[in-house]
Amino acid sequence: MSLPATFNDFLGNSTAVEHLRTAIAAGRLPHSLILSGPAGAGKYTLALMLTMAVECERQPRDHWSNGQSLASFCGVCRNCTRIAAVSNLDEEVDKAVAAREELRETDKKETRVLIQPHPDVLIVPPDPPQLLIKLGQVRTIIQRSHSLPGEGPRKIFILTAANFMKEAANSLLKVLEEPPDYVHLIILAENPGELLPTIRSRCANIRLGALPVDELEMFLADRRPDVPYNQRALIARLSQGAAGKTLGFNLEAYIAARADALLLIRNAASEPDHTALFKMTETYRAGADGQQKTTALLRSLTLLLEDLLLLNAGTPELIRNTDLRPELDRLSQALSFQWIEQASRGLDQVYSGMRRNLLRNLSLDAFAHQLTNAAR
Repeated sequence: MSLPATFNDFLGNSTAVEHLRTAIAAGRLPHSLILSGPAGAGKYTLALMLTMAVECERQPRDHWSNGQSLASFCGVCRNCTRIAAVSNLDEEVDKAVAAREELRETDKKETRVLIQPHPDVLIVPPDPPQLLIKLGQVRTIIQRSHSLPGEGPRKIFILTAANFMKEAANSLLKVLEEPPDYVHLIILAENPGELLPTIRSRCANIRLGALPVDELEMFLADRRPDVPYNQRALIARLSQGAAGKTLGFNLEAYIAARADALLLIRNAASEPDHTALFKMTETYRAGADGQQKTTALLRSLTLLLEDLLLLNAGTPELIRNTDLRPELDRLSQALSFQWIEQASRGLDQVYSGMRRNLLRNLSLDAFAHQLTNAAR
């Protein structure tokens, strides 16, 4: 994945982007900023572009007819190229994890995953396997925030998720309460509500909203002409308004995960087949593959529950799994609003269990049992 060549190539949310560019040009970018929005909305991409605009050696500017100045970046100077080199976050995390695995056992425990493409830019992803921002990572931010920038005008720290360990979140407040003039901290969050209220109150919040389905269909037709016409509308809906998710959406993998999610729901709506359920949940074992499979299942289950809620609310035009409309209609008549609400709460508990590294198949078994009991 490569970064857009200019801010004008960033898809959607032009008002929010222009507001941030104006702030950088005027030297008023908030020291603490939350970029929020759904997965695939472009939060990480935009954070890197903003970082390049701040650190760019050439500091180019675009100008509106009213004379307003908008920050930009050249994309070719040494600062820009180093920052742009880490545009594929997953790849960079994999490299950092692989490097940690080469260390002695005693050193592994003390080594946190950090990505530093530039002396004044530090990217902090959730640390595997728990996938939480940990205390050691935040301590590194605190330590490095005390030294002046070496090659750029500012120091920028990007935290790529909102799921913190409690101690890490509390420690982060030390930077947020009195940030040095040269420090900017950007937190990327799908759900800012996961952050402590004391963190949210100290940050400016810029939300990247969902893009219209028809705009995503045109984007998909332009960038991925290999996708058949009859799949574009479905992918555009399933990607939840996020351009990045639309571009990389694997419909085949989603349909496979959705089949298991439907098994959970069907068993709650009718006479449960425990044998089929246990055979399915047994496949969700430990390890990286099991984690990816579980995440895909939970995401598809989330979309199905949202569709059932939309049908119960009388807004069928908003459902995402349009290819399943007849079955969703049947399930919505069999399952009450209270059941959907309870299922959503149970889903949150499964997510919480994953963050605590609980056995996935046992968590899913318990969730399936809860769904079946709730339907009775």
